[in-house]
Amino acid sequence: MGKIVLNNVQKKFGEVEVIPPLDLTIEDGEFTVFVGPSGCGKSTLLRLIAGLEDLTAGSIQIDGVEAADATPAMRRLAMVFQSYALYPHMTVGKNIAFPLRMAKMDQAEIDKRVANAASVLNLTDYLDRRPGQLSGGQRQRVAIGRAIVREPAAFLFDEPLSNLDAALRVGMRLEISELHKRLATTMIYVTHDQVEAMTMADKIVVLQAGVIEQVGSPLELYESPRNKFVAGFIGSPKMNLIEGEEAAKHGVETIGVRPEHIEVSATEGPWKGVIKVAEHLGSDTFFHVADSGLAEAITVRASGEVSLKHGDTIYMTPRADLIHKFGKDGLRIA
Repeated sequence: MGKIVLNNVQKKFGEVEVIPPLDLTIEDGEFTVFVGPSGCGKSTLLRLIAGLEDLTAGSIQIDGVEAADATPAMRRLAMVFQSYALYPHMTVGKNIAFPLRMAKMDQAEIDKRVANAASVLNLTDYLDRRPGQLSGGQRQRVAIGRAIVREPAAFLFDEPLSNLDAALRVGMRLEISELHKRLATTMIYVTHDQVEAMTMADKIVVLQAGVIEQVGSPLELYESPRNKFVAGFIGSPKMNLIEGEEAAKHGVETIGVRPEHIEVSATEGPWKGVIKVAEHLGSDTFFHVADSGLAEAITVRASGEVSLKHGDTIYMTPRADLIHKFGKDGLRIA
């Protein structure tokens, strides 16, 4: 079991309040992602759950048991950091077994758990190698294996893919998602990369300045962002937010249109602009449009077959049924 409940959790460093009082429930077996810009408090919140930081106020319950005063070892949580934190002089097998040896577990049980973790992570053929002989993705799997053998109530990942190149990030993202389905264990994952959040999470927690802006499934946040911050953060490329005369036509302060919800033409459309940058990616093309009179820049996502290029005039038609409306307070109007 791995249900985690935060009640009125607060964290201050001196007089600076990093996490204002917040409530959050993470259900057993759920893959929850904390996402937000740098400095939003997501890693601090994770460290509070792990017991690596002391609470200023509030309560943390793990499977119904109060854990606020418990040491990290007593919380039955396993943390995987951005840095692999492997012992270079130890083999892969000994690195994975290290927390069990420190707990003075029976050697037969250690061997069994190490073999199982290595099998799950495709590391069986590497148990006698040292970390220096492995790729970055393999080292991260070793770090995850060291967490798996502890059979924790929940896994806590703190930006574990930040040190990997783009191709390895995609591969490890899939491996962690598959691992979650195999183990059916609670996982909390911290990232600033909203693409990771959208593709991996059962539930996303969007944070800004320590405040939870919205909690929901990836599609809920994409289709119904609570406010302009969530609307501009979730989605790649981000939503176009337009104020002024165009928003006034809809009777609101701001309208939002996602790049993929704008149709483009070389001849007609209600919005007109000039392409400043055209990013041709094969299946898709991203147009960054200026001089439209709508906003500083408009981003449009079109089919890769569209032949428009830098310097061309472009006409844009937003899908009326997919325009988001926001009031003066920044909240979305349903």
